[in-house]
Formats: sequence, structure tokens, C-alpha cells
Amino acid sequence: MNAAAYYFVMGMESEASAIARGLRRRDPDLLDRLIEQYQHRLLRYLMYLVGNRELAEDLFQETWIRVLEHGHQYDGKHQFSTWLYAVARNLTVDYLRKKSPVSLDGLMEDEEHAPLEPADRRPLAWEVVAHQEQAERISAALVSIPAEYRETVVLRFQEGLALEEIATVTGARLGTVKSRLYRGLKMLMSRLKGA
Repeated sequence: MNAAAYYFVMGMESEASAIARGLRRRDPDLLDRLIEQYQHRLLRYLMYLVGNRELAEDLFQETWIRVLEHGHQYDGKHQFSTWLYAVARNLTVDYLRKKSPVSLDGLMEDEEHAPLEPADRRPLAWEVVAHQEQAERISAALVSIPAEYRETVVLRFQEGLALEEIATVTGARLGTVKSRLYRGLKMLMSRLKGA
């Protein structure tokens, strides 16, 4: 391993260890920094999982409460974001299990859920409008694929997680994650060709 890679890995490990120590101490400043750093990514992830902004916001709040209450369980061996997504996913699965007798892995979206729209809809120029239309087509296509495939695609491409991290978040084997990603992309592409 070269020196730059070594310092990068050691920096990540020390950052994760520092977060783990801070969570064990219930450091409020650390929690504020973590919320600020991850709030947009986490809310976006939850919105793609449940397809409803109000519910995603509720699950977002509950996720941070769990982080505060169970932060001592974070061991610092993985990136904090991986652990955070796992906490959020488990809360979502628990909620969906109570709401209906299916898990996230078996959940299919129905027609009641409208495609998610970007937060800022003000067109500033024709490029922005074209980009927005493309994003809406992708979002609508993404919402139409089964939840387990959508989750994998969102975690990989929207959140930038590695396949191993996705496996940790979802609790699925690496081969299953690869299969879901391949199938999800294939479904997404077929829906985008028809759009």
C-alpha cells in the first residue's frame, strides 16, 4: 500500500474511531455535525425507500433518535454512513412490517405513490429544464421498479456506497447485491427506453 493510500485508510479509521468514541459519550456537538453532514443523503435515501416525504421525514427523525440512543453500538470498524443507512433501513423495514405484512425486500410500489420530484422546480435556463425532465423520467422509472432493486441502485449510484457497504446495510450477501444491482439497472433501462 502506498503512503497516500495508507494515510487515507488510517484517516478513515481514526475518523470512524473518533465518531464511535463520541457516540459512546453522547457528544451533542458530534451529533450536530453528523446530522449536518448526512441529513440530505439520509433523507433522500429514505424518500426513495418509502416514496412519501412526510413518512421519510418521520423516519429521518427516528433514525437520529436511534443513533443517539444506540450510538454505543457503533464500533467504528465500518464507515459511519454504512451504519447509519443500516439503522435507517431497519427502522423502515420495521415500520413497513407493522403497516403491512411484507418486508422491504418483497415490497412493490403501487400506483398511489407519485414519482418523487426535485425540491427546486424553478427553471433558470433551458439546460436546467432539460436536466429536470430527465431527472423526473429517471425518478419515475426508479419508483416503478421493485423496492429491493431500487434500494440497491439508489445506494450505489445516488449515495455512492460500495457493493460491500450495500451488503452491510441491507444484510444481503454480496452476490445478492450484485444480482439486484444488475437486475435493477436492467429494469430501469428498459423503462427509460419506453419513456
